[in-house]
Amino acid sequence: MLPLDFDAIRRGFFTDQYFNNIRNMLEALSAEHATFRGCSPLAHIPKEAQRSHLPGDAVVEMQFFHKKEFAITCGIEHALEVLRHCCGFFDGEDFVNTYDQLEVEAVEEGSVSAARRPVLKIRGVYRHFGYLETVLLGILARETKIATNAYLLQKAAGSKPVLFFPARFDLPTTQVFDGYAYFVGVSAYNRLHKQNVPPLVATPAQASLWGGKATGTTAHALVMCFLRDTTAAMLEFARLMPPDVKRVALVDSNNDCVGDSVRVALAFFERFCALKERGSDSEAEKFRLFGVRADTAEDVVDVSLQPDGKPGVVVELTRKMRQALDALAHRPWQSRQKELARHYFREIKIVASGGFNVEKIALFERENACVDFYGVGSAYFRSGQCDYTADVVRVKVGGRWHECAKVGRAPWENPDLRKVV
Repeated sequence: MLPLDFDAIRRGFFTDQYFNNIRNMLEALSAEHATFRGCSPLAHIPKEAQRSHLPGDAVVEMQFFHKKEFAITCGIEHALEVLRHCCGFFDGEDFVNTYDQLEVEAVEEGSVSAARRPVLKIRGVYRHFGYLETVLLGILARETKIATNAYLLQKAAGSKPVLFFPARFDLPTTQVFDGYAYFVGVSAYNRLHKQNVPPLVATPAQASLWGGKATGTTAHALVMCFLRDTTAAMLEFARLMPPDVKRVALVDSNNDCVGDSVRVALAFFERFCALKERGSDSEAEKFRLFGVRADTAEDVVDVSLQPDGKPGVVVELTRKMRQALDALAHRPWQSRQKELARHYFREIKIVASGGFNVEKIALFERENACVDFYGVGSAYFRSGQCDYTADVVRVKVGGRWHECAKVGRAPWENPDLRKVV
């Protein structure tokens, strides 16, 4: 079940008031059995049919579309769920559901959509579903924006996973839908580019609609609790966290990503080898360092790049981190540790986060940065707004459908539409 208050939606709580006004007016006209008393400028609608038309019970075709040249459509399933639960009218305090009286066509969730190609079409009594326009447009706009941004970020990163870390930039109530949209965007990338990149989200809410699981390691606050001793903090993290939690060390707290990466890696490897020698293989795996994460602030230059380096997480910083980690394999280890070292240090992943967007990821990839995972936050929200519009484009008059749209709009077709009900 979606975390939506269907009763509040039915009562127009989330609806632009002008749609509520229209609903109330048409319900009153329906109760009066009032016929059309005007003179339509549409010459193709016969005068006789116009005189018997009942505006309060008008049966219309409404199309939902956007004007972007490219988008990953998302929110279709949730829009349909709103229709299933909220199409209808109130008889006193009882809601009468009329969803089964609709004709609905929609594109597949996650499909590519383009300007003026409807992604959703609804035919039915307007006053039963028209007041849902605000909610339906909002769902489609929000989820399509995030799904499209997720797709574009993943396309820039190629086969490298892009972690979804935008929860702190918006209301908690959006997380469920945002995480789902991210999943749809990554899935679209995998489908269109024949990849198998895993979707990685940060909160349980973000994973709740698609059966995923939140992932994450630790934050700077933990290192501060250990008086900025990154190694001590991470050793305790590894000792105490469940084995399925990836051991990724956050190494920029002292603005020494290279040095702290090396110190943590060495400490983990020594503990790993000691446990292996004691035959405690499962316990040793707790100290297999999965990765190190650089999250240097955009106005700070890492000590390894001073005095002339650029601030923030930059390509050269990731290269220095990779070189330093790989070099650990060539230390004069004891013979029984030498083979372990050869694989252990080279398999440590580098995660880069902090200010990443499509352009920055594309730059890193062009310059062959030594990054295995990207962490992205507010870039999912900052750009790519996908505003949807809904128009009535046909009205049923005298038992026949007639084009009836505002000037500049018309019934547009989309071969990707499929019948839903």
